[in-house]
Amino acid sequence: MKDKGNITGPASIIGLLTLLSRILGYMRDAVIAYIFGAGMHADSFFVAFRVSNLLRRLVGEGALTSSFIPIFTGELRSRTRAEARELVSRVFTLFFVILVILALLGVLFSDTLVWLMAPGFAEVPGKFELTVTLTRLMFPYMVFIGLMAIAMGVLNSMKHFTAPALSPVMFNISVIFSAVALVPLLKEPVYALAAGVLVGGALQFFMQLPYLRKYGMAPRLVMSPAGLSDPAIKKIFLLMGPALLGVGVYQLNIFVTMRFASGLGEGSISYLFYASRLMELPLGVFGVAIATAVLPSLSEYVEKQDFTSFRDSLSFSLRMMNFVMIPATFGLFILSLPIIEVLFMRGEFGGEASAGTAFALYFYALGLVPVASSRILVSVFYSLKDTATPVRVALVCFLFNIVMCFLLIGPLKHGGLALATSLAAALNLGLLVVILKRRFGNLGGMAVLTSAIRNTIASAVMGGLILAVIVTLDWQTLGTALKAVVLFGCVGAGIVIYVVISMAFKSPEVSFLKGIIEEKVGKKGEKKVSNDKSPEP
Repeated sequence: MKDKGNITGPASIIGLLTLLSRILGYMRDAVIAYIFGAGMHADSFFVAFRVSNLLRRLVGEGALTSSFIPIFTGELRSRTRAEARELVSRVFTLFFVILVILALLGVLFSDTLVWLMAPGFAEVPGKFELTVTLTRLMFPYMVFIGLMAIAMGVLNSMKHFTAPALSPVMFNISVIFSAVALVPLLKEPVYALAAGVLVGGALQFFMQLPYLRKYGMAPRLVMSPAGLSDPAIKKIFLLMGPALLGVGVYQLNIFVTMRFASGLGEGSISYLFYASRLMELPLGVFGVAIATAVLPSLSEYVEKQDFTSFRDSLSFSLRMMNFVMIPATFGLFILSLPIIEVLFMRGEFGGEASAGTAFALYFYALGLVPVASSRILVSVFYSLKDTATPVRVALVCFLFNIVMCFLLIGPLKHGGLALATSLAAALNLGLLVVILKRRFGNLGGMAVLTSAIRNTIASAVMGGLILAVIVTLDWQTLGTALKAVVLFGCVGAGIVIYVVISMAFKSPEVSFLKGIIEEKVGKKGEKKVSNDKSPEP
């Protein structure tokens, strides 16, 4: 398939930089866990961050980026560079005004938002008030991160993925630094985390500006109202409306989970947050990377009406996603407690918090494949400028999630809420597949299914061997240092076992990755030989 390099190249850049971001993210979470554990202050911060993030995700990176890229990709083909830059300035100006207004409203109505998301906090003295204060402090974050989302859409449309993928690194560094440096100085230590979030959001946006300038897309404020009547802006809003609802439904699922969890025992929200963060490692490094990289290519094929390449890109992306996510599911499920104990169990984060977080991770892990695959399928609809279909599907899944929360919270507590999320993700994937198959017919589904079965067998063998090691060594009797050695040894051995079995199955995905590595190594070798043969001055 001629477009494989256009997907795997950007995906590898995004994946590597996201991996760096995730490593720093786990350092950030480990610092928060060490200082605040999984008690009242951690619960308050996580809910406040979710609330301040809510409108940002609605207007910012989710709906806006997915709507902006297909439109801007088409405009780049039909406009001069100066005209495209003017469009970027108009979009920046408009959304700057929108985000500032929403941030101000968020500050004014923080108490209402917190009550809607976590009414159970009112039963704990001081917990509700602390959460409201943190929410007000962090709401301006959405302005910076929303503008960053526009910058990401511009740069990704121009096939530049490095700066946007690197920006979360700055956010994590900011929060870590604030926690370490400011916590000892403040009467209410958790306010240090709010400061880190604000500074981190600003850094994420401002680091995009040099790259926008490099591509001739540096934005400026457009004060003339007439300039905001650009037809492309109308198209973005028309496309963004359904996308906004779709992202809103996803955020409502988080809202429902948090609301249910707020009535459980203290620490339940923290358990869910830490567990979801661990699930986001494979999703962020590989899932988001592949979905982000494939959207511009799919959009370009739609513009060219090249639906053969469109189908090939979709099938290839799903197979590569499954090749990574299926073993990651087995790994997270089997190694959930060891991972949590090694990463977080120190300071205020003890054995009870580790067990509670692991219990949530068991069920979140089951949703890894459907969540990751759904992101690719949603990108397909966005590339077709159809954002209404994913919204309708998401609404069905939202209602299903509520029903599952009611049914599962009793027997499984916070674990039931995590399982409800995974089941809703599975339903979402199934519905999207059915709709796409009806619309396009053959999508290479048999190749995807065959690949998934092959990956599942290899993952099951890998998981069984890792579990045997953990049981044989009697994990709970090991010391802290030895636990870390065993964990990383199991992860490394698991990767090797999985790859070896996949090679024995003659997996096309392994062959493709092997070819990529050999090509890159070969290019480096050629470059070295060329340099060695260059004449001396």
